[in-house]
Amino acid sequence: MMRRFGLVFIVVVYILVGALYALKTPLWEAPDEPAHYNYITYLAENGRFPILQWGDYPHEYLEEIKAAQFPPEMSIAPIRYEFHQPPLYYLLAAPIYLATKPLTLAQQVVVLRIFSLLQGGALLIVSYLVVKEVFPKRDFLPLASMAFIATLPMHIAMSAAINNDILGELILALILWQCLLAMRGGFKERTLSLGLLLALALLTKTTIYAPAIASILVAALYLWRKEKAIFRHLGLILSLGLALSAWWFLRNGLVYGGVDIFGWARHDAIVLEQPTTAEWIARYGAGKVVKDFFVISFKSFWAIFGWMGVLVDSRIYAFLFVISLAILVGLFILLTRLSRGEERLSEFQRWALGLLILVLLVVVGEHLWYNIKFVQPQGRYLFPALIPIGLFFALGLREWARLLARLTSLLLPLESHKAPLEYIAERAVLALFYLSFLALDLVCLYKFIVPYFAL
Repeated sequence: MMRRFGLVFIVVVYILVGALYALKTPLWEAPDEPAHYNYITYLAENGRFPILQWGDYPHEYLEEIKAAQFPPEMSIAPIRYEFHQPPLYYLLAAPIYLATKPLTLAQQVVVLRIFSLLQGGALLIVSYLVVKEVFPKRDFLPLASMAFIATLPMHIAMSAAINNDILGELILALILWQCLLAMRGGFKERTLSLGLLLALALLTKTTIYAPAIASILVAALYLWRKEKAIFRHLGLILSLGLALSAWWFLRNGLVYGGVDIFGWARHDAIVLEQPTTAEWIARYGAGKVVKDFFVISFKSFWAIFGWMGVLVDSRIYAFLFVISLAILVGLFILLTRLSRGEERLSEFQRWALGLLILVLLVVVGEHLWYNIKFVQPQGRYLFPALIPIGLFFALGLREWARLLARLTSLLLPLESHKAPLEYIAERAVLALFYLSFLALDLVCLYKFIVPYFAL
């Protein structure tokens, strides 16, 4: 009962706080929001998919309109550089756009933002299911990892904006969950669901292609020794996913030509005015570029809002850095205990954690690879890996709860108090973390975002 109450409470509060972000964030003051909105508008009004063309990334105009904070007299219509994106999010959003046409533009944008926010609520539930599958006997870990995702300020801001990021994260989370279920019960029962989810992933966001396919392959590798027909089921999953999504890639090949089935070559060609990493290294030096990459990636993972222009107080970043170090120390303590045999993981748990680590490494690798070409040290690009990040955050947090329980046991040295003390300490640490970060979310909104755009 308490577990279900905690899950529902976290989701409801997340929706409420996210709704505040959706309402209070001015029009278009979320990264790439105008371009995503224009994709929805084009699809809904014309009944066909847009084509990314030269001129869809008006760099000078984009910088001018951002600096002016998107005044009504400056149209967002020329901002169309997301026209190459896979179509699923926009297909789902187009009916909402048409249904809300009688509303004012501001009201329509809020409704579309809430549409993304609800996907974020679903992501929280699936994240709970994923962690619960790995650690079925530990209520603290799924709740804490879910609470981390629900209170990460930058993720709330992105969830309360018009973009296809959250749908991509949700579909990848569903693939992770189904892969874990397959590792427990076999691929046969999950062939159809994984094939369908793979197709949805391919039609949603290119950044989730690699982690989605890697997850399925790891699950297949785990079952290789136990399931004779594993390669047949794996082939069916991949074939189904490709068959249901092939139409989109064939269309891109016809539209953009050659092998540009993702539209990446066309995208790179039209954003020539976007600063490249090579240019910045030549201008500022490799040392500064590398340092800025890590510093800005860290800060923007937690809290740099708007178009990377709304920073929070340096003391908040220092607090978040200390929290991050504390979690790393907790993870080091856990690894030490595992190496000593003080805690044991089953074979399934080791493989499941390996799967999640692989997803994290793939997403980090994509972030690094993109920044080799363009200067884009935005921490939000790590959000497809929020479930493994959230779980490792929860594991580190749990070690501090155990330390608190040990310190308390010095006052209550009876062995019979050990289990209740750990339970109480875990709940206390979880409550402290959750309420602190919930307060941080509101501080970010009302202390920094709202005043910044009120100037």
